Amino acid sequence: MFVDMPLDRLRAYRPERREPADFDAFWARTLAEARGHDLGAVFTEVETGLAEVRCLDVTYAGFGGHPVRGWLLAPARAAGPLPCVVQYIGYNGGRGFPHDWLLWPGAGWAVFVMDSRGQGSGNRHGDTPDPAAAGGPSAPGRLTQGVSCPDDYYYRRLYTDGVRAVEAARSHPLVDASRVVVSGGSQGGGIAMAVGALVPDLLHAFIDVPFMTHIRRAAEITDAEPYAELARFFTAQRHRVDEVFATLDYFDGLNFAARNTTPALFSVALRDGVTPPSTVFAAYNHYAGPKDIRVWPYNGHEGGGSAQVAEQLALAARLR
Repeated sequence: MFVDMPLDRLRAYRPERREPADFDAFWARTLAEARGHDLGAVFTEVETGLAEVRCLDVTYAGFGGHPVRGWLLAPARAAGPLPCVVQYIGYNGGRGFPHDWLLWPGAGWAVFVMDSRGQGSGNRHGDTPDPAAAGGPSAPGRLTQGVSCPDDYYYRRLYTDGVRAVEAARSHPLVDASRVVVSGGSQGGGIAMAVGALVPDLLHAFIDVPFMTHIRRAAEITDAEPYAELARFFTAQRHRVDEVFATLDYFDGLNFAARNTTPALFSVALRDGVTPPSTVFAAYNHYAGPKDIRVWPYNGHEGGGSAQVAEQLALAARLR
């Protein structure tokens, strides 16, 4: 079944945004605090058995100066500087192994894969702890962790790590700093949308079935994970609904989309019960920069899969 509005209504759906008055000041302060720590990016060559791919194990300072892990991969014979995709990962995934990320080196690009702090017990392992994990009540998972206060909220740290990942990638001589694309699906798509707004000079953004957009609506129309974490939290914290959504407004993709001038290719799936299509179209329709979208009518949260990747590869070939 199609899980949301008809496509003609989705294409016109542009809901009102709830934007904190200090949204821009909050993120300017957050990034200034992060940049008060030396980026300290360390790149260590590792042997992987991949004869045609060069692999570097990366550690850099993210939010709070905390060490964040990653991979930098590039074609083995490339001298650089190369265009680079900064890749963000879906919910509860980690950076995994270098051989998980061969697509972009195969296309002649570098790829910088950011590990997601405190995650990595899902489809790939992670190696980055979250030293700043806030106390207070929360449902299992990340969506309500520290949600009592924007300063303590988990996604403040993760989005800041995402900005610093771009800075770390640009610091390496293999990477052409003027040709950086941010990319991700689901949670990774939400990070890419936020980073695209917070780093104004990116080449492009690939934003697939993004999570953390139009969060209030998502909480009302889907009981799929991870949004179900909000419902579980509210069953006990009945009195905190308004307070929690006031925090989430600082992290909602609608507010990043309205500020985002990075050219973007989106994707949406009309049978997606995890990131419902209206939440994706809401962000797309508010998106301020040049944009295009691929619609996959009969797919769920997997979106366009390899077909969407083919679209990205074709666009990447034109961007080189």
